[in-house]
Amino acid sequence: MSMLAEFKTFAMRGNVVDMAVGIIIGGAFGKIVSSVVADVIMPPLGILIGGVNFTNLSFTIREAAGDAAAVTLNYGKFIQSVVDFIIIAFAIFMLVKVMNTLKKKEEEVPAPPPPATEVLLAEIRDLLKQK
Repeated sequence: MSMLAEFKTFAMRGNVVDMAVGIIIGGAFGKIVSSVVADVIMPPLGILIGGVNFTNLSFTIREAAGDAAAVTLNYGKFIQSVVDFIIIAFAIFMLVKVMNTLKKKEEEVPAPPPPATEVLLAEIRDLLKQK
């Protein structure tokens, strides 16, 4: 089998395609959540704590000198990333929780009772066994 044919077989497996779709959707979802955090949640939070914009928070370790740029510790970006992670983790938790609830409801649905003819035939069978 040629290398190209092996690659085609590998790439067309159901699991690989499903994983690729999941990664693409996950990346898009991550961008949406990052936008929600940066554009919706962080501005009011910044106002509540005194009008601070988290992304610009930094500590200068060494000032710029000549051609060398300043060395800064950008802890505001870190705070932004932590908030992004918490929101993404919570959103995924809620999604999994909803999916588990729906799955549990599907499992709890009782099987429909057998038709009356099957019940009667089972009773006749049991009576014949007793004789």
